Amino acid sequence: MDPTQLLKGVLDLAVLAVLRDDDGYGYDILRRLRAAGLEDVGDASVYGTLRRLFNSGLLTSYVVPSDEGPHRKYYALNVAGREELQRSGKVWQGFALIMDDLLRERGTA
Repeated sequence: MDPTQLLKGVLDLAVLAVLRDDDGYGYDILRRLRAAGLEDVGDASVYGTLRRLFNSGLLTSYVVPSDEGPHRKYYALNVAGREELQRSGKVWQGFALIMDDLLRERGTA
């Protein structure tokens, strides 16, 4: 099974989860995802996901000036984003339980 295919299906949820407690800019979010164990996540995938979530109205953004380089665009969950995180999190947890049960029944987990 190709983990990158699984990642494509849950990247939106993973990004929302990473932003749950702390706002972040693109590279920071990428670093947090990789530190959490999603080492295969690509830069372009994260930046595209951030754009899509922002355009869908699930994130807000703001710019923070930097003395050490270009300004950084930070992303934050808004109310709609928090609601989507909760809804999608429940869907994921239900799906994971079903898969765990299926694998356990077949003696593969």
